[in-house]
Amino acid sequence: MNAPGDRPWTPDLGDGTYRNPVLNADWSDPDVIRVGDDYYLTASSFGRAPGLPLLHSRDLVNWTLVGHALERLTPEADFTVPRQDCGVWAPALRHHAGRFWIFWGDPDQGVLQVNAPGIEGPWTVPHLLKPGRGLIDACPLWDEETGEAYLVHGWARSRAGVKNRLTGHRMGPDGRTLLDEGRIVVDGDRLPGWFTLEGPKLYRHDGWFWILAPAGSVETGWQGAFRARSFFGPYEERVVLEQGRTDVNGPHQGGWVRTPQGEDWFLHFQSRGAYGRVVHLQPMRWTTDEQGRPWPVLGDDGAPVAVHRKPQAPPGPPAAPATDDDFPGGGFGRQWPWGAN
Repeated sequence: MNAPGDRPWTPDLGDGTYRNPVLNADWSDPDVIRVGDDYYLTASSFGRAPGLPLLHSRDLVNWTLVGHALERLTPEADFTVPRQDCGVWAPALRHHAGRFWIFWGDPDQGVLQVNAPGIEGPWTVPHLLKPGRGLIDACPLWDEETGEAYLVHGWARSRAGVKNRLTGHRMGPDGRTLLDEGRIVVDGDRLPGWFTLEGPKLYRHDGWFWILAPAGSVETGWQGAFRARSFFGPYEERVVLEQGRTDVNGPHQGGWVRTPQGEDWFLHFQSRGAYGRVVHLQPMRWTTDEQGRPWPVLGDDGAPVAVHRKPQAPPGPPAAPATDDDFPGGGFGRQWPWGAN
C-alpha cells in the first residue's frame, strides 16, 4: 500500500527479482492460466459491471488489464443498485478445445459459465449450468487423458445453510450440462481443524486428481491441497501454505500455473481489510512423501516469500493495471467498473 506522494507500487525490481504483492490492489480470488507464452488472470467482481476482469502478463509479475468477459450482470433487474454480496464469486479460468472458459458461482443463482474463441472475445452470454442458492466457487476440469469432464464447487452458508464442503459432478464435454446429481468429494467437517473450506481449483497431475482449496477464513486461513486417484475420492489433505512467521496473513485461494520452461508457480490473495485482496506470487515445487507419492510445496517451504527470483521469461517492460485516469476524449478507462449495471 502506498502512502500519499509515493510512487506507484512496482513489483518488478529490475534485477531479475520481484517483490510481493505482484498486484497491489483488490483482485479478489484470482485464477490464472497459460496459453502459449501468455498468462491470463481473472478475479471476483461481485456486483460490479463490467465484471470478470481479464489481465495479461508475459512473466507472472507484470500485469495489464486487457478487458472484461461480462459486460452486464444478469438478470439485470437484480443488479440495478450496488450490492457486494452477490454476483461473481471466485471464478475459474480455463483454456480448452481452442476456447477460453470462465466458470463461477453466483450465490443467488447457481453455477454459470461464459466462453470465447479469444481472450478479447466475443464472450457468450452467461449459461446457467447448475441452478441453486448457495453454490459458489465453481471450477471445471477436462481430463485430457480420458476425455471426461468434471465440475467442483463450494457452498455459502448465507444462502444454503451449509458450508465447509466441496461437491463434485461429472460434466458434459460441452460445459453446458451436468451428468449426475453430484456428491460431496471433500467434507471439511470430517477433517479436524478445517473450517470454511472454499475456493476449489481442480487439476490433474501425475496420475492424481488435485483440488487446491483454502480454508480457515479470509483473514487468518491457509491453503490446502487434496489428492485422490479417483475424482470422487477419497481425498487426502495437507496444508501447503500458511502465514508462519511472515506478515502475510491468510495466504490462500488462487491458482497453479506451469511455465513453458516447466517451472511451477502459485498466485493467491492476501486480505488487507478495506484496501482489498492483493495478489501474491509463490514459487511452487513438487516433493514426495514417505510412500513416494507427490505433494506440492508452496513458497519458502510452506511460508509466503516477500522477494524472489522472477519466473523464467523474455525481458519486458514493467507494467501494472492503471490506478488513475486522464479521461482522454472525456471517456473512462477500462479500469473503472461501476457498482451496478
